Amino acid sequence: MARSQKTLNHKAQRPERSIHNFATARRLREVYDSLLACYDPQHWWPAEEPFEVIVGAILTQAAAWINVERAIANLKRAGILNPAGLQEVSVADLARLIYPCGYYNSKAVKLKAFAEHLGERYAGSLEQLFSMEVKSLRRELLSIHGIGEETADSIILYAARKPTFVIDAYARRIMRRLGMGPHENSYAAFQAYFMDNLPLSELLFNEYHALLVRHSKSACRRRPFCTRCCLLQQCPFGRESVSELG
Repeated sequence: MARSQKTLNHKAQRPERSIHNFATARRLREVYDSLLACYDPQHWWPAEEPFEVIVGAILTQAAAWINVERAIANLKRAGILNPAGLQEVSVADLARLIYPCGYYNSKAVKLKAFAEHLGERYAGSLEQLFSMEVKSLRRELLSIHGIGEETADSIILYAARKPTFVIDAYARRIMRRLGMGPHENSYAAFQAYFMDNLPLSELLFNEYHALLVRHSKSACRRRPFCTRCCLLQQCPFGRESVSELG
């Protein structure tokens, strides 16, 4: 699922639509450009095919990605990383296979719920499920046990490859430290903040979210490394922290 550098030209995907706030749009683009210059394209989501993306999106809830990779490797070795395989395996056996990612019993139920929904409604076809427009697809995903807003949007963006912005703790943290973001702290408000002020582009949303995750892990942690932050000049929180260090 790797993307080349030239896919970062988003102009071809921009529909005619109005930006809500040009100052916000400019700041969001400046943050994106700084992150891209610092980290280069992230080539997300790291998976071989869309169904693996979905499984990863469910397993990564409250889990480190390295442990998700171990769980996915177990599913591959068992030959059940597919809708039919997850439908047929018992919850107990599935939980054992995904043990490395934590919360394995509840996640086994979630994986089976998705596979069964896909099988019953769409004969196991992701192509049929993903044929819906974004709002309908999101509503459908949220109706499945264990799929919340962040997981649904990750599936839409990274598996269905449709434009929606994924909001997570990393995006919230970085925006707040930059003195940016909506007044309201809800998922919907943060998502609208990005989507109303950026071109409606799956490629852009993909790369932007991936870069925010990378930056949060590399520098903007809970206890941040402000002195090595590529957004330092744009960040009031970081400049204050550095000045306090003398």
